[in-house]
Amino acid sequence: MKAGVPIELLAPAKNLEFGLAAIDHGADAVYIGGPSFGARASAGNPVEDIERLAAHAHRYRAKVLVALNTILRDDELENARRVAWQAWEAGADALIVQDMGLLELDLPPIQLHASTQCDIRTPEKARFLEQAGFSQIVLARELDLAQIREIAAATSATLEFFIHGALCVSYSGQCYISHAHTGRSANRGECSQACRLPYTLTDGDGQVVVQDKHLLSMKDNNQTDNLPALIEAGIRSFKIEGRLKDLSYVKNVTAWYRRRLDALMAELPGFRPASSGRCRYTFDPQPDKTFNRGATDYFVGGRQQDIAAFDTPKFAGEPIGRVGAVGHHWFDIDGDAPLHNGDGLSFFDDHEELVGLRINRAEGRRAFVTALPPELAVGTRLYRNRDQEFERLLEKKSAERRIGLRLVFGETPAGFRLGLTDEDGVSAGADLPLAKEPAQHAERALAAIRENLGKLGNTLYAADDIALEIAQPWFIPASALNGLRREAVEKLDAARLAAYRRPARAVPVEPPPAFPQGDLSYLGNVYNQKAREFYTRHGVRLIDDAYECNNEKGLVSLMITKHCLRYSFNLCPKQVKGIRPDPMVLMNGGEKLDLRFDCKRCEMHVVGKLKKGSRIPLMPVPATAAGKVR
Repeated sequence: MKAGVPIELLAPAKNLEFGLAAIDHGADAVYIGGPSFGARASAGNPVEDIERLAAHAHRYRAKVLVALNTILRDDELENARRVAWQAWEAGADALIVQDMGLLELDLPPIQLHASTQCDIRTPEKARFLEQAGFSQIVLARELDLAQIREIAAATSATLEFFIHGALCVSYSGQCYISHAHTGRSANRGECSQACRLPYTLTDGDGQVVVQDKHLLSMKDNNQTDNLPALIEAGIRSFKIEGRLKDLSYVKNVTAWYRRRLDALMAELPGFRPASSGRCRYTFDPQPDKTFNRGATDYFVGGRQQDIAAFDTPKFAGEPIGRVGAVGHHWFDIDGDAPLHNGDGLSFFDDHEELVGLRINRAEGRRAFVTALPPELAVGTRLYRNRDQEFERLLEKKSAERRIGLRLVFGETPAGFRLGLTDEDGVSAGADLPLAKEPAQHAERALAAIRENLGKLGNTLYAADDIALEIAQPWFIPASALNGLRREAVEKLDAARLAAYRRPARAVPVEPPPAFPQGDLSYLGNVYNQKAREFYTRHGVRLIDDAYECNNEKGLVSLMITKHCLRYSFNLCPKQVKGIRPDPMVLMNGGEKLDLRFDCKRCEMHVVGKLKKGSRIPLMPVPATAAGKVR
């Protein structure tokens, strides 16, 4: 067992191919949807693929976490229980869970992780979830370092935190706009992403504050500069968002954080990677090259202005210069970035809309295109949102992950023995019966032995050290050395597999601990009878139905967010004396959403109601489970 506190890099996997790539590019763990109920309706995976991914991950001591984190109807619970068992039998290491009803079922002895939809932002809730049987919990993305430290002091559960990727503007699990307007529940993996739409903001008097901007769209999370502070605060699992992102994103961003965490751990005594192996890449990781909406570290360092992507929810790309001249089907670019055939460019037109175009042929600083956009003019600022050369590197095999190995070649009475010990301390060996014949050329013989033993190219391993413990140089045929090495490696592979142990399920505290709240509104996301039984068992007296039950007919908070539009436009009472936190209004076409401001908690509530025609649940909640229970 390696010494030190493990630091985990947790990467997303849309499917088997993406999961394998994430492991090869340095992930200590991957999270992936199973056959169903994975909070991404379009990202399910067959059990056979989970099994193949787990087999590959475990070779490196990496883990596979299966997302089972939608809220469930009563008629879905049995199928969800089956999925949990299938994931366990396929070799998965943990389930990521939102619906507490699952904890009332006959689950396999698999570790449980609390999903981001559990909305964990207080020490009390973190402590409760640990006592209820969760081993790892992902904290709300809105927390600052002081809040993270406070939670870390209250629990021994592994704390997980998002460090990269798209940001939900809402506290996760607390957004119902999609269900209210379209019947598609974000808590069931069907979010319609109303937060990425353009809105017009008006004040209490109906005056327009800003028109047709993407006012609920956040920039993308990037905690690169905060990694040391997050480790110090108690984060031990660093999570990359993106189960719906493309393969180049997974490769690029995973490699970026692998390098940075490794560099940090080289300087910080007492920490180590949570899995084995070292990665080499055929490319230089650059997260700005793959999809992003600009970068923010959100609230980790406290509230700040520049967290939103008001102009566009699309990927504008990296700035590469301005248009220097325009001709027929071509334009020149003033800048230093090299151009490639096939590059994708973008710019903002006079209406501040993002316009895209592709370079057919690049000659130096001149770009030739099929059709020149009429809005493109001298002085227009250009961005590149597809670097064709970079993407081609990522389309090929772009990483190699090897486990360090010490080889000891020695003598036995009947011949020779090769012993292997890997960086995790797992050992294996093989014997070569062979008559000992002195070598005619000593130095050449020793070099040949080292060379043949070190040929580990088709294996998981890389030779860190080759020790020759022999009385004198012997002549040993290359074929015999190669066979000995292959046999020893096969035995080491088997020994590593036998030595791997999945993490144990945490035992819940008895008697059942009290939930931090005595009452649960629709914000508790209780959608089935088993979840109701869980909270009742943990002391909750009043339990409302989940919003998806369609019982909340009037105006309610459809989104609760720490993002504040008053603050964004310098209309916050804490910024300007004399301004009152009066309601404001968001408009998108015929859709109207009221904004109310809880200045004490420094939160914004987006208020609305169920739209006529919103989908009714496919299976109504049974009468015994509906309404309020005291």
